[in-house]
Amino acid sequence: MSDTRQPSSALPFLLVHGAWHGAWTYERIIPLLAARGHAAVACDLPAHGLNARFPATYLEQPQRPAKLATETSPLAGVTLNDYVDATLATLQRLRGLGHEKVVLVAHSMGGIVASAVTERAPEAIAHLVYLTAFMPESGVPAVSYIDAPENEGQRVGGLFVADPSAVGALRINHRSADEAYRAANKAAFYGDVDDIAYAAVANLLTPDVPVAPFATPVATTAARWGAVPRHYIRCLQDQAIRPALQQRFIAAADAFVPANPTRVHTLDASHSPFMSQPQALAALLADIAES
Repeated sequence: MSDTRQPSSALPFLLVHGAWHGAWTYERIIPLLAARGHAAVACDLPAHGLNARFPATYLEQPQRPAKLATETSPLAGVTLNDYVDATLATLQRLRGLGHEKVVLVAHSMGGIVASAVTERAPEAIAHLVYLTAFMPESGVPAVSYIDAPENEGQRVGGLFVADPSAVGALRINHRSADEAYRAANKAAFYGDVDDIAYAAVANLLTPDVPVAPFATPVATTAARWGAVPRHYIRCLQDQAIRPALQQRFIAAADAFVPANPTRVHTLDASHSPFMSQPQALAALLADIAES
């Protein structure tokens, strides 16, 4: 018997995770979107999730912090183009199933990827959603924003346990034996998540993020990136990308393409609402898709 099913008219989602994370970021979001009739796909970027590779000293017990601080990352050669190509391949597979356009959602570092993907394939994006994410100005690398005045109070930089220029990665030691360091790690990303839930998350986080994607500027144009309906979900408790920096991204984008202003949404959440407020986040994403 032939399969006569047709693709749903509801827009599907392509979900891009952030640094030190993987596709598992959206495990609680995907079924909630499905309940609203929206298919959703999240894949591990190169160097993340099942594609992660680990410094040997990260897995040792007991750890040797001095060695961990100098071991070259096995992911040092991964580039922004690697991230973008992988995401575009997933996007084309979704379109191959009969979906002309998707809702592209990017969390945190994933915003860099989403900007580049949208510039390359704006015709495939119905809505572009930055979830408390980097939304850099054209030609400005994301690394330039980490120590910006608007990001004062961010807690991520203090977590790095190696010189990124020496090891080729932004390295966080999620397996540290230092209780205070582990607490600071949680506060930076998961401040409104309970300790039991965070313990599971901490075992999924990976230590290294390649430097190159953060250091590579994305050239965007008003005619391509700027023509796509753009949304920013602000998270008011974010200790990684501070609310003032989120607002700076929004203001700069609106100045770049004033005819297509950013549609701003707000959650009273930490950097990781996919864990702390999955119901609210999924409902907001579905509302965006249906707007």
